[in-house]
Amino acid sequence: MGNRLLSLIALAASFAAGAVQAQERDPIERPLIQGPIVPEPYAAPKLLINPSPFEAPLGFSGPSRVLLRSGDNDEYETMEDRWRQGMPTWDRRGTPKGRAFDENFMLGRWFDPYNLNFLKGDYPILGQHTFLNVTATTTALFEGRQVPQATTPFESTAREAQNEFFGRPNQFFYTQPIFVSFDLFHGDAGFKPVDWRIRLTPAFNVNYLDTEELAIVNPDVRRGTTRGRTWTTLQEWFGEVKLFDHGNEYDFVSLRAGSQPFTSDFRGFIFSDVNRGVRIFGTGESNRNQFNLAYFRQLEKETNSGLNTFEDRDQNIVIANFYRQDFLITGYTGTASVHYNNDGPDFLFDRNHVLVRPDPTGVFAPHRVESVYLGVGGDGHIGRYNLSNVMYLALGRDSMNPIAGRPQEIVAKMAAVELSYDRDWARFRGSYMYQSGDNNPNDGTAAGFDSILDNTNFAGEASYWNRQSIALFGVNLMQRNSLYNNLRSSKIQGQSNFVNPGLQLVNFGVDVDITPRLRSINNFNHLWFDSTKVLETYLFQSNVDKAIGFDLSTAVEYRPALNNNCIINAGVAVLIPGSGFRQLYNRLEARVNPMVAGFLEVTLTY
Repeated sequence: MGNRLLSLIALAASFAAGAVQAQERDPIERPLIQGPIVPEPYAAPKLLINPSPFEAPLGFSGPSRVLLRSGDNDEYETMEDRWRQGMPTWDRRGTPKGRAFDENFMLGRWFDPYNLNFLKGDYPILGQHTFLNVTATTTALFEGRQVPQATTPFESTAREAQNEFFGRPNQFFYTQPIFVSFDLFHGDAGFKPVDWRIRLTPAFNVNYLDTEELAIVNPDVRRGTTRGRTWTTLQEWFGEVKLFDHGNEYDFVSLRAGSQPFTSDFRGFIFSDVNRGVRIFGTGESNRNQFNLAYFRQLEKETNSGLNTFEDRDQNIVIANFYRQDFLITGYTGTASVHYNNDGPDFLFDRNHVLVRPDPTGVFAPHRVESVYLGVGGDGHIGRYNLSNVMYLALGRDSMNPIAGRPQEIVAKMAAVELSYDRDWARFRGSYMYQSGDNNPNDGTAAGFDSILDNTNFAGEASYWNRQSIALFGVNLMQRNSLYNNLRSSKIQGQSNFVNPGLQLVNFGVDVDITPRLRSINNFNHLWFDSTKVLETYLFQSNVDKAIGFDLSTAVEYRPALNNNCIINAGVAVLIPGSGFRQLYNRLEARVNPMVAGFLEVTLTY
């Protein structure tokens, strides 16, 4: 009995001693110590390092910037950096090579964009919430095209005894911009809107144009028929901060200031640009509502690259829009917007020594254009049918329109609708666009619709009428990457012109996914002027027909790696001229032939 009692006392003493020792090790009971706790023999705070190669985080995590604070512990191992958790060895094949042999445990390298990488925002670079996303993009465009090219029979011509107003139409064009974007932001990556962001995007562009007529690359015929240019700039530079959250689903309101990208509607019909401005944006009702309120003080554009300069332009733009998801019908997003453009009087020659403000036609006196655009539209699907639609009304005043030679009150309209149907691997599309034209340029009312600075994605990306800029004696009948017939000197440097012939377009198209990597895009467009009275006044030519012609295009999109890191686009388009187009560009000794254009575009992204 005595021996048993002594054993119980000894066992109780042992438990008591263990409890005291455990209490000493319990981190909850330890006094709070400010600053990092580091194990001996280190005397200064140490940064966490990645575990051994067989316990390292996936991808390329980079060095941790989280300080070691909890030190050694006999019972468990703490993970200070919650992002860089090592993955244990997984030998699913039963081979002695282990993790290094198993492709599911790719560690990655710094230049590998396909696996986790701290350079593309997968791991924080500072603390637990600050990320860096580095993106490099370049697009090489090679384009051979035929466009009407005016000759200069009174100065000099590329060929002797030339008496045609329009000469050989062949051109070759090459351009390649390079963008490197550094996006530093604080938040929880894709979990919620960022708390703050700083982005810088330096850009470089090289471009080359080869023509067969003089005075195309420069008004000075001594400059020949070729032109090469380069341009370097800082395209994007802005800061963003979240002002506050509201509601229970991370709805937010943020502020962004600086040179920033912005497209004001689904298809870029009115404004789509990267420029200097201040923008307040946010969401509501669990992201069902979205809004933007933006002010832009435009920077001048470089003529040949289309990139920003650091020169101020006297143009102020205010845009407010609102989006409502599941508007009336589930799957359809409705939108309403207001645009205000105040483009002041100015006198500007572009980098090729061509007058672009005011338009070099008529009185070409500096003038102010003030316009307000009221628009409604939507984009989404109704069952298996996809619907995209928009309508705009433009109101305002032009203090001295060059073509009309007098002040104009602006009242113009446009509308566009696209309906498509998906059937397995094919999408069938039909669309219509209406741009009102001016029936009488001398009545004091400008009824031809024009945008602020559009980048239209409508009626086919390979469409001849969308991709080409066609000149007409000092101005352009229409602009590159735009569908508007606006008789404007330049989309990026000229002023809006509401005295124009307008456009009506009917489109039929089909997109076919041939393979997961290869897609075919095909379009047929029928085009005609809404009104030809402005053309008759501008050219001193009577009875111009409305028929522009037929635009047929086909293109392929190839993604060899099944992602967007490499995209190859190639296409060809032909414009079969109608009677109206032939009357504008007819030659003395021959009719206008069909205009053909082909392109190859390679986009690489890291």
